[in-house]
Amino acid sequence: MKRVQTVAGVREQVAKWHRDGLRVAFVPTMGNLHDGHLALVDAAFRHAERVVVSIFVNPLQFGQGEDFDSYPRTLEEDSRALAARDASLLFAPAVEEMYPRPQSLQTRVEVPGISDILCGASRPGHFVGVATVVCKLFNMVQPDVALFGEKDYQQLMVIRLMVSDLALPVEIVGCPTVRESDGLAMSSRNGYMTANERRKAPQLHAMLEETRTAMQQGERDYAALEARATGVLASAGFNVDYFSIRQARDLSPPDDETRDFVILAAAKLGTPRLIDNIAFSLD
Repeated sequence: MKRVQTVAGVREQVAKWHRDGLRVAFVPTMGNLHDGHLALVDAAFRHAERVVVSIFVNPLQFGQGEDFDSYPRTLEEDSRALAARDASLLFAPAVEEMYPRPQSLQTRVEVPGISDILCGASRPGHFVGVATVVCKLFNMVQPDVALFGEKDYQQLMVIRLMVSDLALPVEIVGCPTVRESDGLAMSSRNGYMTANERRKAPQLHAMLEETRTAMQQGERDYAALEARATGVLASAGFNVDYFSIRQARDLSPPDDETRDFVILAAAKLGTPRLIDNIAFSLD
């Protein structure tokens, strides 16, 4: 596996692959890789002959008081894991390579509306940081296809809209959430939890499943379902940011005609903020 740190380096290699008629897939990450990330690498090889993975902890998507400084950085371990998965190239730029000018002067990309609800409401500016760095990475790497995990459902929708609105020539593929054996969605921040918190953490996904089952059995009082789930989680020790039933296509509130749903939740359990979702259809 080749490893580069510069825009020129990644562009040179990808351009060569394209000249050779090879399709290039891209998996952007912030590192501290787990099996969920590696599953994206495996899936990428089903869409392309070459796979580029980036590792960059993006300061623009962290708010004041969040964990940018303490976010786990494990580049050497990540590099070995990617090499074992036969990743073709690791792009690991420094902050100065990504943002040569002061960040206060950095050009930004914004996807209005969808960026301001749910996680965007509690983390102002977060999705501007996400859209900006992903747009820059797409321009730097110039892939044919990019893969993202569906655990970050709202983020995936922001990226899809950005690509559509800006007519970027990148196919976006969402991949199923990879879970621990007890249902907890894999996350680089799960390691922040104490042993007791880790035992409680699967209750977030269990509550999503319970709410889906209730809806499949005919319950349609969405506000009551949300309130009940929030109360159960709060009683278990979660500090619930939101537990919300939405339309899967655009995250708007459901109406009487809605058949495709997504239930999304975000809650702090000790230090980490956990997010999860379940998308499903009702016939």
